Amino acid sequence: MSTYLIGDIQGCDSALVRLLQHIDFSPSRDTLYLLGDLINRGPASADVLRRCIEYGDAVKPLLGNHDLHLLASAHGVRKPGRRDTLQSILDANDRQDLLEWVAQQPLARCLENPQGQQLLMVHAGVLPQWSLKDVMALAQEVHDHIRSDGLPEFLQHMYGNTPNQWHATLTGHDRLRVIVNALTRIRFCTPGGAMDFESSESAEAAPVGLVPWFECPDRQTRNVMVAFGHWSTLGLINRPNLMALDTGCVWGGCLSAMEIGHDFTERQLHQVHCDQAQQPG
Repeated sequence: MSTYLIGDIQGCDSALVRLLQHIDFSPSRDTLYLLGDLINRGPASADVLRRCIEYGDAVKPLLGNHDLHLLASAHGVRKPGRRDTLQSILDANDRQDLLEWVAQQPLARCLENPQGQQLLMVHAGVLPQWSLKDVMALAQEVHDHIRSDGLPEFLQHMYGNTPNQWHATLTGHDRLRVIVNALTRIRFCTPGGAMDFESSESAEAAPVGLVPWFECPDRQTRNVMVAFGHWSTLGLINRPNLMALDTGCVWGGCLSAMEIGHDFTERQLHQVHCDQAQQPG
């Protein structure tokens, strides 16, 4: 019985199949936690979703920015861009089933082992002011809107880079937008948590005045184990309290799965090389 955390698949179904064969995955025995961006940019987004649905409770995804972009495109809020590969879902006979399954997934998950260790999983990151309890509660706020009749209105106001900083007094669409941007888009921010959305370089190339979100000195989750994807130029990180698992599959990198034991510090990395689906840029 094995547990795996898998980085951004982004519609690369053939790589996912090879990775699952490599780890000898069995849905009756094993569990896969997918760290968001299951779809888009790769050639087989609908196939990835169908495969995940087929595996039932053995697959536990969370939503990334590309998954939310699918919902926005399906509701006519945003047209797919020239690099998007969402049409296989939008034109599918089982489109409604696929979209409903995506909308059921949360923006954060927390796994606790018998020793009481907690592992927080998000797609992109968290703001320094947020505790683990805050992250889960705020992610649930957004999830409640995604699962409600107000989804089209939520999607209409989801896009935008402001406000770029968290305040507990935020309300309405501004509050939800900050939560979404932190959980699904953040890379760099100021030490105080003001988010930057212009830079996607590696951590070593941080613009002046900015730090990777996980390097904020007063981050409330610094003693919590956090796993995330989203940041392909960051590369693999495997620290005691931090795992970054987007290793650029869609750009011709690897698709990565971190196998974790009952003690979350027991880890084994599994990777398969991917065919390049798109050029970065």
